[in-house]
Amino acid sequence: MKKHLKRLPAPRSWSIPRKTDFWIVRPSPGPHGLGESVPLGSILRDMLKTCDTAREARRILNNRGVRVDGRVVTEPKFPVGLMDVLTFDETKAHYRMLVNTRGRMSLVGIDDGESKWKLCRVEDKTTVRGGKTQLNLHDGRNILLAKDAYKTGATLKLGLPDQKVVEHYELKKGSPVLVTGGQHVGEIAHVLDLRPTRNPRANVVTFKEGFSTDIGKVFVVGTEQPAIKVPEVPAI
Repeated sequence: MKKHLKRLPAPRSWSIPRKTDFWIVRPSPGPHGLGESVPLGSILRDMLKTCDTAREARRILNNRGVRVDGRVVTEPKFPVGLMDVLTFDETKAHYRMLVNTRGRMSLVGIDDGESKWKLCRVEDKTTVRGGKTQLNLHDGRNILLAKDAYKTGATLKLGLPDQKVVEHYELKKGSPVLVTGGQHVGEIAHVLDLRPTRNPRANVVTFKEGFSTDIGKVFVVGTEQPAIKVPEVPAI
């Protein structure tokens, strides 16, 4: 695997200047893919502007005052992806990583109460030894349950950092969802119908707003109203 990454071919989902420098931090393998996350060092330097160089970003992280999902992270290449919660102990600032309507990863400021939980989508589930059910979530987490209680595609509201299930949101008619890809990326829509397909293609979700997309680009964010704030995109 390549260890370096140039700025020009970096994923278009990164909100970084392209022609100021030649290189950019390449995220290490982790809970999110290359195009679905931003390395922590680039967040500090290019997105939040808390420092000017990668060396300064490493010094900030080595002070052990930066947390991702309630856990201290000191690795500047650690990938921060969708729904991850970023906390700064010194300034008491909290952010949630989302995707905006331009398809770019964007940080949204949240209060202290919202920083105590995050949303995780159930990607699939497996029955393991002892008859327990293992839920595989979108951010690489695995949760063991005594019995099968949640459907694939549902969203779990997990407490941080204990990872206990506080609430869950089912993918059903009327549910508000965040569209994570396609032409309507970053928009909040409401489910009108879920149409299963009889072929290898993904199931199709139709929305009250008048469009549809495949189920892989749908992230349930509440029951009747969204539980998260949507990033604001300034007009050009």
